[in-house]
Amino acid sequence: MDPVKLQQALDDVFDQALLRHGFTEYMRDYQLVIHATADPRSGIAPATLRYLFRYCVQAACTTTVPAGIWRESLDERLITYETGVDLDGYVWGVNWQMLYPGATLVTDSPTARNWAAAVGIDFHEVRIQTNAHDLTLVFSDLQIEELPSEWTGPDWKFPIQ
Repeated sequence: MDPVKLQQALDDVFDQALLRHGFTEYMRDYQLVIHATADPRSGIAPATLRYLFRYCVQAACTTTVPAGIWRESLDERLITYETGVDLDGYVWGVNWQMLYPGATLVTDSPTARNWAAAVGIDFHEVRIQTNAHDLTLVFSDLQIEELPSEWTGPDWKFPIQ
């Protein structure tokens, strides 16, 4: 994948809502589900997108929530918006994260270079930062698709490709 096009695809979802992330059911590819919106005056309709990072050989996820906030966020009521909204702590139950400060391509990544040499195809490294997680992915290709309108949330299953 062309690095310029890859960075543009990452820039296209800057400051949007990350609804889910994780490996696919078959555990080779890593996916982000993103709800993208624009100012209603733009005429651009909201869309739910699947960013599929193919041939993902490395996925690291760490929290960006500070330890003090974690300490205040252990109450089980915080995992549901309705029961957690008026409590102190991080309300996990909002069920989305802001893609901010956003995603960047790690240029000249030694890890990606090593995987490319070992496997024989191009690899890339990206860092994806949200208000709750910091992700680092090493993968070969990115496929983007708009999810069908009947996508309803965590129980919806991605088709295995």
